Amino acid sequence: MNPILLPLRLCFLTYLMLLPLLSYAQQQVTGQVLRAQTRQALEGVTITANSGEQTLTNASGRFELSVADQATFILISHIGFKPDTVLLERFLPGRALQVYLQPSAASLTEVVVTGYESNRPLLETAGAISIIDRDVIERFDESSLVRAVNTVPGVRMEERATASYRLSIRGSSLRSPYGIRNVKVYLGEIPFTESNGITNLNLLDAANFSKMEILKGPTGSIYGAGTGGTVLLEPRRASPGEKTLQVGTTLGSFGLQRYTASASVGSEKQSLYLQYTRQQLDGYREQSGMDRETLLLTSIFNPSEKSTIQANLIYSDLFYQLPGGLTREQFEQNPRQARGGMFGSVAQNASMNQQGINLGLSQEYRFSDSWKNTTALYGLFRYRDHPFNTDYERNTNQEYGARSRFVYNTKLGEVGTTLTFGGEYQRGFEAARTYDNNRGRTDSLRTDDEVLAKTGLLFTQAEFELPGNWIATAALSLNDTRYEITRLHRAPAGGPYQYTRDFSAVLSPRVALLKRLTDQVSVHGSVSAGFSPPSEEELLTSDGALNQELEAEKGINYEAGIRGYTLGRKLSFDVVAFHFRLRETIASRQDLSSIAVFRNVGATLQSGVETALGYTLLEDATRPVSLLKVWSSYTYSHFRFRDYQKDDTDLSGNQLTGVAPHTLTAGLDLATRFGLYLYLTANYVDEIPLTDENTVYADAYLVAGARLGLKRELGGHFALDVFAGSENLTDQQYSLGNDLNAFGGRYFQPASPRSYYGGFSLSFRL
Repeated sequence: MNPILLPLRLCFLTYLMLLPLLSYAQQQVTGQVLRAQTRQALEGVTITANSGEQTLTNASGRFELSVADQATFILISHIGFKPDTVLLERFLPGRALQVYLQPSAASLTEVVVTGYESNRPLLETAGAISIIDRDVIERFDESSLVRAVNTVPGVRMEERATASYRLSIRGSSLRSPYGIRNVKVYLGEIPFTESNGITNLNLLDAANFSKMEILKGPTGSIYGAGTGGTVLLEPRRASPGEKTLQVGTTLGSFGLQRYTASASVGSEKQSLYLQYTRQQLDGYREQSGMDRETLLLTSIFNPSEKSTIQANLIYSDLFYQLPGGLTREQFEQNPRQARGGMFGSVAQNASMNQQGINLGLSQEYRFSDSWKNTTALYGLFRYRDHPFNTDYERNTNQEYGARSRFVYNTKLGEVGTTLTFGGEYQRGFEAARTYDNNRGRTDSLRTDDEVLAKTGLLFTQAEFELPGNWIATAALSLNDTRYEITRLHRAPAGGPYQYTRDFSAVLSPRVALLKRLTDQVSVHGSVSAGFSPPSEEELLTSDGALNQELEAEKGINYEAGIRGYTLGRKLSFDVVAFHFRLRETIASRQDLSSIAVFRNVGATLQSGVETALGYTLLEDATRPVSLLKVWSSYTYSHFRFRDYQKDDTDLSGNQLTGVAPHTLTAGLDLATRFGLYLYLTANYVDEIPLTDENTVYADAYLVAGARLGLKRELGGHFALDVFAGSENLTDQQYSLGNDLNAFGGRYFQPASPRSYYGGFSLSFRL
C-alpha cells in the first residue's frame, strides 16, 4: 500500500464516520427582527446563541444562524432596545422566527411619541414630554402610581388619602383641592377626562396600562381645553405572537394585599388581552383603608390590510376611606389619627364608593399610503356614593362622545408635509343629590341637581420637514364648553331653577420648531395658548352654591429645550425652560364647613427649568452585569402671583400655593445576566407654601425606596419574577397631599412611614 495514501484513507474514513454526527450537531435558525411599535425592520441587531455563535440582521431585519445542537436559546440585543431571549425548543425547523423589540425607556431616538399626533421619535418631537413605561411603573410595588409619576420632571402626583390622587403639571394643583384639574387625560384614542372636567384616574390600576405620555403645558391645539397639560395612557395589549397566562401577588405593610391575573393571545391579524386586579389596604392612618377591583379587556382586529379596529372595556369598583386633614400640632403628636371633632372622619364615615364602566371602540382606516382616518366612539357610566365630613353626595353620570382625525402625508415641492385635522365631542348627563350627613347615613335633602355638560373642539395641524433637518409645526383648535344646570329642589318655590353657563368658543394656537443638530442631538422651541373652563365641581360646590361668576383660565406658554445623547450614547439629557403667563387664575379655599370654594384671583407668572439626565455605565446583555445605570430628574419652579388682591391684602409677588421651588429624584438601576436586579430611588421635595399668604409651609423631605428581585426562565414555558422592597427607607415623617388654604389649620395629610412589601409574578407562555 502506498504510504502516502494511508493517511488520506484514514481521514476519509473518519469523515464518513463523523458525517452523521456533524450533520446532527448543527441546526439552522432563521428569522426577522422588527420594532414592536411600528413593525419596521431593524438592521444591525446582534443575534447570539448561548453556545457562542453570533450574527447580525441585514437591512430587512433578517438573519440566519447555524448553532450547535446543545444551544438552548438565542439572545437578541440592539442599542436603544430591550434585549429579548428566544428558547430554541420553541423554534420549529423550516419556520422563521419573528421577534419584536421594545425600545428602552431612555432611548430618545427609538421611542415613538403619539403626542401631538406626530408619531415621531422623541428626538424629533418639539415639546416638553415625559414618558413613563412599564419598566418605570414596575420599579415600585404598583399599589400606587404616585412614586412612578414623581420620577419625571415638571409633574407632581400626591395622595391626600389612599387612592385619592391629585395630579399637577407645572403647578396646576393650585385649583385642585382634590382630584385633577386643567389636565386632559386620554385612554388610548378616547377621552378619559369627562365632559364636566372631572378625571377619575383612581378608577384605574397601575397594571392597566403599558405607558404614560405626559405633555406639559397648554396642548389645546390638538387635545382641547387644558392649561396644565395632557396625559396619554396606553392600555395593556397583547403583542403579536404572544400567548401568555400570568398571575401575581404582592403583600406588604399596613395590610396591603394585591392580586393580578391576566391572559393574552396575539397574532398578526388580531390580539386579545384580559386582566383582573384586586387591591386591599388597611391603611397607615385611622379611616384610610381601600378596596379596588378592576377588569380590563382590550382587543385588536385587522379585518383587512387597510383597517385596524381596537376595542377597550374597563370596569372598576372602588372604595376608599378619607381620614381628613390634621393641624400641625396633631400631625406632630400623632400622625396616625384621623380628623376628629363633631364632624370627624370616623364618626361621619368619610369615604368614597365609586363604580364605573368605560367602553371604547376605534378604527384606523388607511385609504392609501397618504390618507388615513382614525375614529373613536366611547361611552361611560359612573355611580358615586360619598359620605363626607359635612355632607353626603350621591350622583350618577352617563356620557358618550366621539373623536375623529384625518392624516394626509404629501410633499409641497421638496418639503415633506403631514396635515392633520379633526374634531371631538363629549356629552355628559349627571344627576347629583346632596344630603346632610348623619353619622354616615343620608339625612335631609340639601340639593337635587341635573347637569348637562357639552364640550367639543375642532383642530388642525400642519407639520413640515424643512431642509437642513428642520421640522416646523403649526396647529390651531376651537374649543367650546357649555353647562346646563337644573336645580330641581328649587322648582316648587316658583323662582328661577334653570341656569346655563356657556364659555365662549376660544381659539388655541400652537407653533413649534425643531432642529436636528446631529443624529443624536436636537433643539426645539414652541409658543402655545391654553384655555381651561371651570369643572362642574367648581361651578356647583358641595355646599349647594352655584358659582356663576367663575371665569375660564387662559394663558400663553413659551418654552425651549434641548435633548439627545453624548459620550458615546452613554449620557442622555432632556432640558426644557419655560415661561407661562396665566390669566383669570382659579384658586381654591376651604370654608367653615371644609367645603372647597373657588374664585378667580387675577394672574400668575410661572417660570421654570425641567431636567432629566441618565448615564449608562454598562449595557451588555452577554455580560454577568448586563446593566448599570444612574439617572436623575430635577425641577426648578419660580411661580408667583402677579396680580392678586385678597380683601385688603395685596398678595402679588407671593409664591404660588402648593408648589415646591425645588424637586429632585434620582435612581440607580442594576441588572445581571442571571436575572438578579436592583432598583434604588430617592426623592427630595423642597418646602411647600400651604396658604396664599405664604404664612404656613410644609417641611422639605427626602424619602428613598429600594426593590430587589430575580427574574428567571423556568424550563421552556414558565417565567418567574420574585421581588421584595421597601418605601420611605429614611422613615421620614412628612405630608403628601396637603390641603391648601384649609380652614382651621388642617393642612396636613400624613404619609406612611417605612414600609415593606414582597411578592411574585408567574407567567406561562404557550
